[in-house]
Amino acid sequence: MNIRLQTLIHSLLPMLITIGLCIGSFTATTANAGTAAPNLQGYGLKIFRVESGLYPFVHVYIRTFNQHMAPLLNLNAMNIGLMVKGRVYDPAKKQYLIQPMQKRGEAVRSVLVIDTSKTMKGVPFEAALRAAARFIDAKRPQDQIAIIALDDNSEGYTIISNFERDYGALGRRLADLHATGEKTRLYDGIAAAMELTAGSGPGSDTIGEGDYIVSSSIIVFSDGKDEDSAISRSDLMTRISTMKLPIPIFSLAFSGIGSRYLRNLQALSKNTFGKYYRIDRKYNNITRSVEDIQNILQSDYVLTFRAYVPVDGEKHPLKVGIEYPTGSGKMRYDSGVFEAIEPPPLTQILAAQEKLSQALPDLNGKSPYMINPYTSGDKSLALSR
Repeated sequence: MNIRLQTLIHSLLPMLITIGLCIGSFTATTANAGTAAPNLQGYGLKIFRVESGLYPFVHVYIRTFNQHMAPLLNLNAMNIGLMVKGRVYDPAKKQYLIQPMQKRGEAVRSVLVIDTSKTMKGVPFEAALRAAARFIDAKRPQDQIAIIALDDNSEGYTIISNFERDYGALGRRLADLHATGEKTRLYDGIAAAMELTAGSGPGSDTIGEGDYIVSSSIIVFSDGKDEDSAISRSDLMTRISTMKLPIPIFSLAFSGIGSRYLRNLQALSKNTFGKYYRIDRKYNNITRSVEDIQNILQSDYVLTFRAYVPVDGEKHPLKVGIEYPTGSGKMRYDSGVFEAIEPPPLTQILAAQEKLSQALPDLNGKSPYMINPYTSGDKSLALSR
């Protein structure tokens, strides 16, 4: 077996183990799906990952949001439109399914960036630690969290914990933090968090080979004041703008030293598809805010479909649309690409593909698409059934 094939197999196996645990819940998910909530003024979606490792089965990871940046609830196949190479899948043919992330086994990573300067000392810092602890408690067992303290270290920050799943270990490291710093190099710390999420390896022996990371995020607890960072806010924004998909920054903004610095956090959240929470001195609201962040991270959706594009090793376009509420006629779309590849016929891969095939049976030569007589070249054709 050559090195390239070994690398491909090694990268696929964590996903296969995870998917194998998820397939059994397809039927229950679609059967119990309800109608989405009405009275929505605006909404959107973002495709943040597409996986083709079990082709012809493709997994599309989607984040949704309403006008308050809260996730859309109770989406089902009737809310979703799927287009592959410009052709629309017929939902009646049951060639795609959608599941909320909460019901699946993939893991997400978050970095907690905590301001430990003296300007946070007292009630604000205590509230921030309680909120961080609540965020840890609310994660799923497979999800991973790292902790960065903004402090007087020569780099402007210290990695208190690399990515870790263990609740107790994270709690103990959180308890070691104290608000004693003389200044806050906010942008350096956030840049470090971005680099940490981009790293390929876990930092703890408690993380197993079966973990499959699908998304990352950064949660900042600070008053927004930056003091002498090596990079400026403009530099950080430039880095963010060059990313294929920005890592969302969720900011919990404390105003103990005045509100003029809070715009720094607001701008970072707005430009990264994150969310900004102004805490002020309403410390009782902070727990609700971190629970809201966990809800957003766990409310992403996974669209799984069976593709009928012949294996050619090429990338092909897809679009996912959401109609919300159901029957409103209002659609929002986002685009992505998948690869038509032939995975190696290993036992684990074949077993995962078999489970997917049971959920999405082959049409045996029939088309998965709807037919529009005005674009098909034959106006006698009606919508295919």
